[in-house]
Formats: sequence, structure tokens, C-alpha cells
Amino acid sequence: MGTRIGGETLKMEESMVAVSEVEQDDEYDSKEMVLQRYFLQEWKLVKSLLDDIVSHGRVSDLSSVHKIRSIMDKYQEQGQLLEPYLESIVSPLMFIVCRQTAELGVASNKILDVIKPLCIIIYSLVTVCGYKAVIKFFPHQVSDLELAVSLLEVCHDTNAVTSLRQESTGEMETKCVILLWLSILVLIPFDIASVDTSIADSSYVGGDEPPPLVLRILRFSKEYLSNAGPMRTIAALLLSKLLTRPDMLKAYSSFIGWTLEVLTSIAADVTDHFRLLGAVEALAAIFKTGSPKVLLDVVPVVWNDTSVLIKSNTASRSPLLRKYLVKLTQRIVLTCLPHRSPSWCYVGRNNKLGENISPNVSRKIDQGNHALTVHSSKSDHDASCMQEEEMEVPDIVEEIIEVLLSGLRDTDTVVRWSAAKGIGRLTSRLTYTLCDEVLSSLLELFSPGEGDGSWHGGCLALAELARRGLLLPISLPKVVPVVIKALHYDIRRGPHSVGSHVRDAAAYVCWAFGRAYNHTDMKSILGQLAPDLLTVACYDREVNCRRAAAAAFQENVGRQGNYPHGIDIVNTADYFALSSRVNSYLHVAVSIAQYEGYLYPFVDELLYNKICHWDKVLRELAANALFTLVKYNPEYFANYVLEKVVPCTLSSDLCMRHGATLAVGEVTLALHQCDYALSSDRQRQVAGIVPAIEKARLYRGKGGEIMRAAASRFIECISLARVQMPEKIKRSLLVTLTENLKHPNSHIQNAAVEALKHFQAYLLTTDNNDTNDIVKKFVEQLTDSNVAARRGSALALGVLPFEFLAKEWKLVLSKLCSSCAIEDKPEDRDAEARVNAVKGLISVCETLTETREFLCGENGMSLFLFIKNEVMQSLYKALDDYSVDNRGDVGSWVREAAMDGLERCTYILCRRDSMGVPSKVAVESVSEPCKNGMVENIEMQSFFDSNLATSLVGGIVKQAVEKMDKLREFAANVLQRILHSKTIFVPFIPHREELEKFVPNDADLKWGVPNVSYPRFVQLLQHSCFSKSVMSGLVISIGGLQDSLRKASLSALLEYLQAVATEGREERNSRELNLGTDILWVLQKYKRCDRVITPTLKTIEILFSTKILLNMEAQTPIFCSGVLDSLVIELKGSKDFSKLYSGIAILGYISSISDPINIQAFSHLVTFLGHRYPKIRKTSAEQVYLVLLENEHLVAEDKLEKALEIISETCWEGDVEEAKHHRLQLCDLADLETRQPQKTSYGVSNDNGEQRRKTADENASYASLVGSAGF
Repeated sequence: MGTRIGGETLKMEESMVAVSEVEQDDEYDSKEMVLQRYFLQEWKLVKSLLDDIVSHGRVSDLSSVHKIRSIMDKYQEQGQLLEPYLESIVSPLMFIVCRQTAELGVASNKILDVIKPLCIIIYSLVTVCGYKAVIKFFPHQVSDLELAVSLLEVCHDTNAVTSLRQESTGEMETKCVILLWLSILVLIPFDIASVDTSIADSSYVGGDEPPPLVLRILRFSKEYLSNAGPMRTIAALLLSKLLTRPDMLKAYSSFIGWTLEVLTSIAADVTDHFRLLGAVEALAAIFKTGSPKVLLDVVPVVWNDTSVLIKSNTASRSPLLRKYLVKLTQRIVLTCLPHRSPSWCYVGRNNKLGENISPNVSRKIDQGNHALTVHSSKSDHDASCMQEEEMEVPDIVEEIIEVLLSGLRDTDTVVRWSAAKGIGRLTSRLTYTLCDEVLSSLLELFSPGEGDGSWHGGCLALAELARRGLLLPISLPKVVPVVIKALHYDIRRGPHSVGSHVRDAAAYVCWAFGRAYNHTDMKSILGQLAPDLLTVACYDREVNCRRAAAAAFQENVGRQGNYPHGIDIVNTADYFALSSRVNSYLHVAVSIAQYEGYLYPFVDELLYNKICHWDKVLRELAANALFTLVKYNPEYFANYVLEKVVPCTLSSDLCMRHGATLAVGEVTLALHQCDYALSSDRQRQVAGIVPAIEKARLYRGKGGEIMRAAASRFIECISLARVQMPEKIKRSLLVTLTENLKHPNSHIQNAAVEALKHFQAYLLTTDNNDTNDIVKKFVEQLTDSNVAARRGSALALGVLPFEFLAKEWKLVLSKLCSSCAIEDKPEDRDAEARVNAVKGLISVCETLTETREFLCGENGMSLFLFIKNEVMQSLYKALDDYSVDNRGDVGSWVREAAMDGLERCTYILCRRDSMGVPSKVAVESVSEPCKNGMVENIEMQSFFDSNLATSLVGGIVKQAVEKMDKLREFAANVLQRILHSKTIFVPFIPHREELEKFVPNDADLKWGVPNVSYPRFVQLLQHSCFSKSVMSGLVISIGGLQDSLRKASLSALLEYLQAVATEGREERNSRELNLGTDILWVLQKYKRCDRVITPTLKTIEILFSTKILLNMEAQTPIFCSGVLDSLVIELKGSKDFSKLYSGIAILGYISSISDPINIQAFSHLVTFLGHRYPKIRKTSAEQVYLVLLENEHLVAEDKLEKALEIISETCWEGDVEEAKHHRLQLCDLADLETRQPQKTSYGVSNDNGEQRRKTADENASYASLVGSAGF
């Protein structure tokens, strides 16, 4: 039996080993595949570019350098993905640098041109992967040392042409790469004097004197320490490697003396400041690299100067200098303290995942090991403590600890972070007693009197101590409460708050706890931290804090073993779910609150921190979050939460009373939905909140608008919750809503409308006289001079119940129809009022037609006739609202609302017709003659007839081909729903089958894209019932200013005209004829309306340029005659350059055709040669010249040359009198009438004396016009 068990155990172990080996191979394979997936495609390109560089021995094309750099820049945040390829990139490039330098020599002028592009590539890798990863692949032969120094001398005096990185020519990059190269080469294991060939030519005598090669390096490095770029840091690195060599003691002492002079000198020069930064950075690098035996000698001197500099004004003005000083300070103290691993340091175990998942399997082994560990650690700890108490601590340590603690209070994060790491490093070399004193000093940073910087620095220091095992579990009871406070740190400062960085750092501390401690030590701690971590993860305002807290919770759950519902919570509160604040509040938090221990912390956080938050949006979100949590414990919310929040509605703090008002309303509504009945006293208390707010006059002053919106939402909530209230309070709430409806703020109006919509349940219990008064009051306000009153009353009428509207429905509808039209007085015009009138009109119609009893009587018939004859016509007129103000095309809001209203009114009429009309199937089942008669009879009895259907589709397709993408998409979707409605069939639509073909029931069609919508809707031009509507919208797009829209619409029209070219010339001419007829209709319909006429003329010009509408045989003169008649009217006195240019071009095209109409057009064109604007005269002259070349019959053959000479040699932009004189000569040559044109058409000047007196002001008039026209 035992043998069999042993054999099975052996097999199990072998299989586990095999599985682990496979998993290990899969792990390595997956790593390579991940690297290749991210980089392989670009690596092929990079490899090909590198191969080209290597084959040529230099960069032949600079564009390849920029390509490689742009590829590397994409990996700025994931430099580890490039590390497998660094050797393949760096080694061949550095080999070229060495070879080319050796071959060409440093004295060559070409050497820099060769190596600078190469150094740009190498330095781009340094910026992405870090210098430590790159310099491993630099060559480090002894012979390269002198070569690199000589190369540095050559490029030392070169300056960058530009400071822009994209335009860099490589000077800075070359210096950085060579300095990095030297930082490796100076580590050669020989005396530098033995490899310095310049010694033979110098007076070097040896001894302690540094060789000439070292002096050259020192000279360059000192200069680079004054640089503001990355050369300063790299030069400090080079000096630390060079001066800490054993054979450089003389140079080391000299350099320390130089740095101390820099530290003690006081200069305000910018260069001196950078030199100071470089000196401190170099000292910090030396103290990091050097031997303590050598550094201890200079510690007192360096520390004296450093401590003075820390307290100086120079340091207070420079965060970077303070960072370097903190870095230098901590390295000084590390030099003074011996390196040791304290026995008291906490050593956590690296548990395997299997141990955490199945703790029962190894519980006994763990207990035994833990007991042994505890026993041995206790005995060792006692002994070590005795030894550590005898440890001598230098006096300088206490001073430096004070400096580091002050660094934790610094105003800049980089300084605090450096100080925190210094505290961690320093504490690791102290005794347990001193460490405990440091911890006590750290905890003092979290006192209420400290600023946010102290809290942030303290959190960073605690995290460093925890990560290094210097924060023992026995100290956690003191630390955890402080961390919990930091997780909720949020201090109000004016209109905002500070503390997000503190909360982020506190989450980092919790994350460090999870990684550092054993699960047995963290079991009770995690129970304290988990609710607060999840509270921050769900309800923090900043996304980085939410994600940081969730990451800390996830780290603790993953490393500390089983935690109740830990995996479920981690899956719910993941990185992406917390990206949206709304999702975090209303979904993630609700999912987590179902687990034990989280509901009440969540509620407390919302009550005490979020409903009184300074951010208005967050207060509203917090109230909604309370609504979602009520279902878990209605009793708790009804008694505890309401009792706490209701008194806060009258708080003197605006944020508190606003959030409390919203919270009471949302909780009351949620309790009603949970079927929880509030006590009568509580209902009375809740109902009296708004009157109490009004009595306290909390609508006045700052925040009054916020409270009005909150009061409206509160009334809506208690109305939905059916809270019992006396009549006096009902009337008070109605007055409040009425006042809010007249408020100019649209948000307040909309909130009041929503509240009134649900408050109607209380209104229905009032007297009829009161209801009539309410309706009449709102109707009267439709014509009020107050714009806000008109807006609000229109919306209010739309939400009134049927009982209010039944008696006065005709008055209400009539007034609303009148309000949909553009106001007569310009000062009364308001687009928002018209939009609300349209919305209110439709809502009233739907409310009136929902009651079946009302529909069957005479009132019902009158109502539907009114909707058909008045409402629908008002909505059609609203489709022509093209009002414009400083916000742009505000009429588009009205048109959008009108299209929605037409759709809904169509359904109303069709629904009424379907109550007494045979179905579509019944009509189609009879014979054709009978069907035609039946259809005509049905149409006569229908409220929705073919005329309405044609106007409906025509009005919508007009909007579907105009210039606004949003409106085109909306119109197409409306038409799509009408054609393919599954609930209500809309009859009598002409050419329905073709419409359904052009507008299919496809939700994926992007109607806002011009190339999708125009080719479909332009096909409707072949149907006369839609063609005029389509053309009136299409000309707006073709003749508009937007180039992409013009191209798409014009190409769709040309394709439509050319699609029948294969079917015969007659069909094409028929389409052109219909097109011309529609254009003439547009010109007549929109006479003197520049919004339509100007793009229409531009459209005609474009069509003429493609020879369309000029080859219609007998119909061409008719079309041209109609266009000329419109031009006479439109160009008369016009100052619109676009219109004038298009009109002149059209006259030129008509003058060029072979038809008697050309003489009339040419005569009109010639009159523009005497126009008052020089640019118009010049443009007209160009057209006349082209016309005479194309149509030689306009001027006799013997006079043509003279006419062309007059046109070409006259300065038409000069004096207007001279231009008129030459125009008369041209008229004589062309046998045109030479009568003096009256000041009628085209803005041509008269030749009387009065006009001559005005010519002096011609330039001023023209200048102002050109300025306004944008020339």
C-alpha cells in the first residue's frame, strides 16, 4: 500500500516537473512572441535601414535617421521591448564610429559629418532604454581612450544650429554619446599614464600629477557641468568614474576643491547657476561611486558648505538644486555609516501562489516554520539589539536626518521623492532604536497643521521603509490609522481642493504593505485597509487615485492569500471599469456594496465627504450613488441617513445644502421604489424642505441658480415618491416650479419641466378654476417680452396632463403654432424659444391624442383637422428657419426639432386613420380598378393624405442634402424610420419603393458622411414631386464654401446626369431639362435671398463650366433667358463679391453660346466694365475678352482686333471715368446700345455730375468693402 502511494507520489512529482518545464518554455516563448508582436514589423524596417548604413559605412540618407528615431520614440514608456535588439543596433554603429575615426582621423573635416547621424540614433536609444542598458554594448578597448578624447575635442567647439529636437543635426547627441563612451573607457585596469601617448611630447614628470589625457578630460567635463542640457548629467557620471580611480587622488582632491569654490560662490548669472547644479550633481555621483575611505576625509568640509547652501535663497528658488542637494546629503551620511544588514529588519517570505490558494495543505509546515522563525528571531533580536546599542553614530547623522525630514516637506515632488528614498537608505544602516525614532519623526509629518506636501512626503517615506523591511509589524498599529487618513486627504482651497497626490501616495503605501509583509502579519491590517481602499477606488474624484487604490487592493488580495470575495471585487473594480467616474459610482460601487463590510463605509463616505464636495458634478453623482445603495438596507437609509441629511439642507455652506437637498430627494425616491413607506412625520419633514429653503432666502446671492436646479430635482423625486403634503405646500411648490420655468438658465428650466411633468399628480386634485388659470398663465407667457418666460412656458405646456389641456386645446395649439414662427421684431427673436415651442407643440398633440374617448367625438375630429391643417403647416414653415446669429446657424435647432415633430405628427394622423381605414393588405388584395377607386376614397377620408406625404418627404430630403452633417444624418434617420416603421404604416408616400431602395433599413449607414448620403438622395431629382425640394437643398452644398462637401455633392449630381448616357441622348437631355427647370424654380422661389441665391449662381457657374445645361437644343435659350431675368434682379445694387463674380461668369458662358440670347447677355456683361468696384471691372474685362475669342459673331470681323486691343490695353482697375470711356468705345464696336445706363442693375454708376463728385470717395468705399469681403 505504501509502495503504491509512493509510486503515485513519484509520478505526480514527475508530471508536475514536466508541466513546470513546459510552462517555463511557454513562458520564454510567449515573452519572445510578445516582443516580436510589438516590434518585429518595425524591426524589419529598422534592420534594413541599419544594413544600408553598415554597408555604406555611414549614413547616406538622413531621412533614415529620422525614421529610426521616430520608431524608437514610440517605445518611450516601454523601453524594455527594445532591449533584445540593442546589441544588434548599437554594436555595428559604434564599430563604424571607431573605424571611421581611425581611418579619417580626428583632424579631418568629414569625421563629424559621418558620426553625428550615427550618434543621433544611439542617443535616441539612450533616451528610451536608459544609458545603463546601452553602454554595455560600447567598445572598450584601451586604444579607444585617446581616440574618444580626441573626438570629444573636435566636437566640443561645435554648437547646435537649432534647439528643436526634430531638426537636430547631431551636435548635442554626439557629445552625449562620446561622454558616455568615455565613462566606460576610463575604467581601464591600467594606469592611465601608461596609455597616454602625449606624455612623450609634454613636460609631464609623473608622481601625483595627473597625466595630460586626464587634464583634457577634466577640462571638458568641467565646462559641460555648466551646460543646461543632458551633457551636465553625463559629465558628472564621467567625473565620478574617473576621479574615484586609485591613481587619481591628486585630481580628485583638486576637483573637490573646485566644487567647494563653486558651492561657496554667490553669483546671479544663469551660467553660474548651471555650474552650481553641475558641481552638486558631480559631488553626488562621486559620493555614490567612491570608496568610503577616500570620501571620509572630505565629508566635514563638503557637509559644511552643503548645509549652508541648503538654507540659502539660491536653493529655495531652484527645485532641481534642492533635489541634488538632498541626493548629495543622503550619500554623505551613507558614507559615514558602515554598510550593514540589520538583524532586526523584517524579512517577508515569497509565498507561492499554490500556498495562498490552498493554505490547508501546508498549514502545519507553515506553523512549524513560523514558530522556529519567531523563536530564532527573538533570540537573535535580543543579541543584536545589545550590539546595536553600542554602535557609534556620528554627530552629522542627526543633522542630515533633519535635512531629509525637511526635504519630505518640500513643495516639489521630485525633492520629496529623493528625500523619501534617502530616509529608507539611511534607516537601513541604523539601530532599531534610532529607526523607531525616525518613524516617530515621520509620523509627526501627518499632523493636522502640516501641509499637503508633508503628507505626501511622509507617505512616500513610509512606503520606502515598508519596501525595505524597516517598518516592523509591531509598528503597523501606529502607521495604519495615519495611512487611512491619508487615503481620504482632501483639503478645500477656494474653488478647488488639493490632496490627490497624497491619496495616490497613500495607495502606494498600501501597495507596498501587500508586497512586503507575510499574510499572517497582514491579516488584521488588510481588514482595516480594504474598506477604505475600495472607498477610494470607487468614489475618488481623480481617475489616477481610483486606479491606484484598486491596484493596491489587488496586490494585497493576490499576495496575502484568501480574502473574502477578493477575486470577485478585483474583477469588478478593474483598470478599465474605474476609468469612468460615473461607472465607478453607479455600477462598480453598487456591485461591491453587496458584500459584507462595504455598504456602511461607502454610505459614510458619500454622506460626509461627497455630497458636500466642492465639485457640483460630484455632488450630483454622489446623490445618485446613494440612490443605488438604498436597496441593500432601506431601513438604515430611512432612519439614519435621512435623519443626518435633512438638517443639512439649510446649511450655510452652499455645497452642503445643495448636495443634501439632492441626496434627500434621491433617497426618498429610492425608498419608494423599494416599497418602503416613510412615516407621516418623516414625509412632512421631507415635504417642507423646499418651503424652508425659500423662507431662508437661499435662492439669493451666490449659488442661487444651483439651489433652484436642486429644488426642481427634489420636487421631481418627491412627486414620483408620492410624498403626502398639505395643499399649502403643493401651492408653494407650484410657485417654485413656475419661477424656475422663467429662469434664463436652460438647465434650471429643463429641471423644472421634468419636475412639473411628475408634479401633475398633485395638480389633478386641485379645482378646475386653478387648472384653467395655470393653462392660461402659460399661454399668456408665450407672448411675453421676457425670452426666458417664452422658453419655459412652451416646455411647460408640453408636459401638462390631458385634463388641463382638454378644454382649451385649440387656444394652446394656436398659440404654440404662432410661437414656432420667426418673430416679427428683430429684438424679440430667439431660436431657443422657437425650438421649445416646436417641442411643446408636439407634446401637446401627443397628450391630446392619447385618450381614445376624446378622439371619437366632434372635438377629436376638430383636433385632427387642426393638426393636419395648422400644426403640420407650422412645422413645414419651421423647416425654413435659417436664422443666424453670432453662434452660427441657430435655425438648425428649429429645423431639427421640426423634423422630429413632423415624424411624430405623422404617426398621430396615421394612427387615427388606421382606426377606421382598411389595412394595407386588404387594399392590395382587391383587383386593380377597384383598388384605385378604394385608394382614392380612403385618401379623401384620411387625415394624412398624399399632399401631406409629398410635403413631408420633400421637406425632409431637402434637409438631407444640405451642408450640415449632423442635420443630414438626423433627416436621413427620420426618413428611414418613416419608411420602415414596423408599428405604424405611413401611406400615400409617392415612389415609396424607390425611396425604400435609396434609404434602406440599415442602421450601419453613416448618413452624415457626404459620399454616402448625396449619391442616394440625388436620385430623387428624377421625380418631379421631390426634385424641387432636393435641388433647393443641393445648391446650398454645391455652391457652398466647404470644399469637401462641394466635391461630394457635385460628383453625385454629375454621376446622376451621366448615368443615362448609355441609354440615349434623349433621356440625358430630359434629366438636364428637369434640372434646369428646378434651378429656375429655386431662383424664383428664393428671390433676393442671398443665402440661397449666391450658392445657386455658383452652382450654375459650375454646371456651365462642365457644359451642362448649355446643350439642351431649343431649351437652352429658355433656361438662359430665365437665368438672365434673375440676374437682373439679384445683381442690382449687390455688394456681395461672390454673387457678382458668379453672375459675371454666368453672363460670360451665356454670351459664348451661338444663340440670339448671347447678345443680351453680352450687353449685360459689358455694362460691368463701368462698375464702381475695380476688381469687378477687371473680372468683367477678362470675361469679355474670353467671350470675344470664343464667339466672334458678337463683333464684326474688321472690328474684332480693335475691340480686343481696347480690352487688353485698358487698365480696368484704374480711373472709373476712363473705364467708362473705353466701355462706350467697345459698345460702339459691338453695335450695342450706347444709352447711359441708369443706376439700376449691377450697381453701375451714372455719368451725371453728382456721381462724378462721389468718385473721389471710390477707393474708401472699395477698401471697406474689400475688407468686409475678406480680400
